[in-house]
Amino acid sequence: MRLLMVDNLQLRQYGNLKMGPGMKLSCGAIRNNWRSTTFSDRDIARYIAPLGIRKLGGHLANKKLVTTAINFRPDILFIGHCDYIRNWALEEIRATLPHIRMAHFNVDPIWMDWHVQQIQERMHSTDAIFVTTGGESLKRFCTGKNVVAYMPNPSEPSMEVEDNSKKTEFAHDLLFCGKEIAGDDRNDFLKSVEQTLAGKVRLGIFGMFGYPPVWGAQYEKTLAESKMALNLNRNEGWPLYSSDRIAHLMGSGLLTFLSGRGSMQKFFSDNEAAFFNNANDLCEKVLHYQEHDDKRRLVAAAGRKRYHQLFNSQRVLNFMVETLLEEPYSEGYEWADHVYR
Repeated sequence: MRLLMVDNLQLRQYGNLKMGPGMKLSCGAIRNNWRSTTFSDRDIARYIAPLGIRKLGGHLANKKLVTTAINFRPDILFIGHCDYIRNWALEEIRATLPHIRMAHFNVDPIWMDWHVQQIQERMHSTDAIFVTTGGESLKRFCTGKNVVAYMPNPSEPSMEVEDNSKKTEFAHDLLFCGKEIAGDDRNDFLKSVEQTLAGKVRLGIFGMFGYPPVWGAQYEKTLAESKMALNLNRNEGWPLYSSDRIAHLMGSGLLTFLSGRGSMQKFFSDNEAAFFNNANDLCEKVLHYQEHDDKRRLVAAAGRKRYHQLFNSQRVLNFMVETLLEEPYSEGYEWADHVYR
């Protein structure tokens, strides 16, 4: 199998990297012993832009993608968000390589119009769409010629290397990393949690309320120094949705608190994650695990093991490829009931 991964691979960050799904899926391909290569659209567009003119750089990046595909001759092309890549480039690749199969994956929330537009832009030019939200709302992206499916946020054992369930010394008892946006429902929720838990647990809040965000190795260090974590999305209640934060938290052995409205009980029991209904319920459960560390360690360890078993990059990639190629599933994927044609 030959795989071309087109995504923002953050070359210009010079090591200050996010643990993104494109790179994780590429790692899964390597674990499968597949021949794979990558194309980082934003970086190439910036590098080759004449006089720094982004529009010209974007056009040239599309030409370079076509050249890359012709030279590499992949069986499969995966394309992430890739704002610079236009569908005419994908059409040129398909004309030259008529047996190629293409899929778009999108890990952003589909209650936001911009992200819906991104998917709609790809739904007629690719053979499959993969989204980190489940449910019948995905049917709107079906064209009669493609397949649309839920994909979990993959974990990767070479990235989520920590196992905090084995630790007892931490800098933070409860971690939350996010981005503050005016009018976000999470603002009041987090303020309430912060006030209730002040003086009772050591809170590590980053990217909100004037606290600076953490990136790259500093983010990984922060994860490694945190006992428990809150996985709070801007809009809870969308089936199976989470930002890729959930993979970082559960995959690193932090006891992770999840909203009961996100349907993640499909994958995790109360012995593997801590589900909460509201701010008061969350605070009560945080204090319970703070006082019962042995139980915290057991649940965190079980959650980490379960996450890596279900959602490791190799398994998620295999599901995506089997779905794209319309092959019989090689195993019983727990989310295969969220596939639509």
